[in-house]
Amino acid sequence: MEGNKLMRNKTLFVAMLAIFSTGLAMAKQPAPVRVADGLLQGTYENGLTVYKGIPFAAPPVGNLRWRPPQPAAKWQGVREADKFCPSPIQGSGKGADMSEDCLYLNVWTPAKSASDHLPVLVWIFGGAFNFGSTSDPMYNGADLARKGVVFVSIAYRLGELGFLADSELSAESPHHVSGNYGILDMIAGLKWVQKNIAAFGGNPHRVTIFGESAGGIAVSMLCASPLAKGLFQGAMSESGGNFGPTRETTYPGENLKTLAEAERDGAAYLKKAGVSSIAQLRKIPADKLPPSRFGPGMAWPILDGWVLPADQYTLYEERRFNDTPILVGYNSDEGASFNPPKTNEQYIAETEKRYGPFAKSLLDAYPAGVGTVVPKSARDLTRDAAFGWHTWTWARLESEKGKHKAYLYYFDQHPDYPKDSPQYGYGSPHGQEVAYVFEHLGRSNPNVTKADRRISEDMATYWTNFAKYGDPNGKGVPRWPAFSNAHPVVMYFHSTPHTGPVPSIKGLKALNAYFKWRLTPAGKAWAK
Repeated sequence: MEGNKLMRNKTLFVAMLAIFSTGLAMAKQPAPVRVADGLLQGTYENGLTVYKGIPFAAPPVGNLRWRPPQPAAKWQGVREADKFCPSPIQGSGKGADMSEDCLYLNVWTPAKSASDHLPVLVWIFGGAFNFGSTSDPMYNGADLARKGVVFVSIAYRLGELGFLADSELSAESPHHVSGNYGILDMIAGLKWVQKNIAAFGGNPHRVTIFGESAGGIAVSMLCASPLAKGLFQGAMSESGGNFGPTRETTYPGENLKTLAEAERDGAAYLKKAGVSSIAQLRKIPADKLPPSRFGPGMAWPILDGWVLPADQYTLYEERRFNDTPILVGYNSDEGASFNPPKTNEQYIAETEKRYGPFAKSLLDAYPAGVGTVVPKSARDLTRDAAFGWHTWTWARLESEKGKHKAYLYYFDQHPDYPKDSPQYGYGSPHGQEVAYVFEHLGRSNPNVTKADRRISEDMATYWTNFAKYGDPNGKGVPRWPAFSNAHPVVMYFHSTPHTGPVPSIKGLKALNAYFKWRLTPAGKAWAK
């Protein structure tokens, strides 16, 4: 009898332990969240709830290749959202981690319930519209989310799959345009955010978009596109901006083409692929498509008259833009990353070829050196033509033509290289600030200084404050005044955050004269 009693008690204990263990395992997973297309199962990660690989549009494959994104299919049951989906096709198009089926987004949320209504930060990665992925560890949004925002990262089609234009594709379109599919993907992702982010504790009326390089250029395009109206309430750009005119022979800062020019490039691409129709091109597997020429043209957004109805400078001048607060800036040595000239003779010749009648004033503002050493001014001209002038102009136009504030920064945090170092005289290259914004400097990296960590902490605070309030200012960080034409104050990120004047203002004014002339009939005719 005693033995039977002990056995029954042991069985009861084991059953209770199993129930407790099951409950504990269930507690390690958040309850499924319902979005418009079905239920999603996320994971807990260090105090956040994380959802990866959420479809926001149908796979753009088969007959949907080179078409605007279509609605995602609904699913039955609970969909696991615990891993990133493959990266968009890029480069050679080969790799187990790449797929044409790439239209997915990811969410990191600190919200405890759907009623938290936290501000939302939406990240658009860079990579010259040819490379990049939301799964890049640098773009993990956990540290920013812990500052009280819902963080979202959106993927989009790249290269020729994202931006090919062709007359046959334009004929298919009810808007008689083609190209810009990657930008349309971003818009579809933002529409998904508007529709679903409240389920993750986010506020669809407090959405801020931000990106770097091509992602920052995309942010400026979204600020100018009527198709993105009402989808966000703030915009931040790191080393981006798109205020230059179109040009058939493209340069950094003048890298938009017209639809007609892009369609001619598309016809050449079909010929390169050995086909005579878009139907035949759609049948070629994505990883077998010939790579397009890197850069503007087949693998870059275009001025199509629909997604981008006109050049951005004109749209802002005419007050035809999505008016929100902006926070924009660039790095001190962007030009070091863009094939700088190797001799003074090359620098002078390239400047005269690109800028024509304005070369003299630009060489005066960014002088060539003597002897064999090419001075930093040569890199600075590239920096300002590609980024500085666009960012400065964006801030000026928003403060003059818009109803909201603009905040302008200059990132110059870098080691003080010794005179005998080959890097002596160099500043902060393109993309360096991303690790600071995301607070991903590496906690055990011996090269990271106390000043680096201070800059990183303050930048992350400024960025998330901006998402919360449309203003980067708040407790614990130096005051950042709004930029205006009357008070052109810039926040410098160097050693400690501090304010200062617009850098290289003489050069920016010389570039401004050039870019304004390029928008005139004479300037347009000269650039043909």
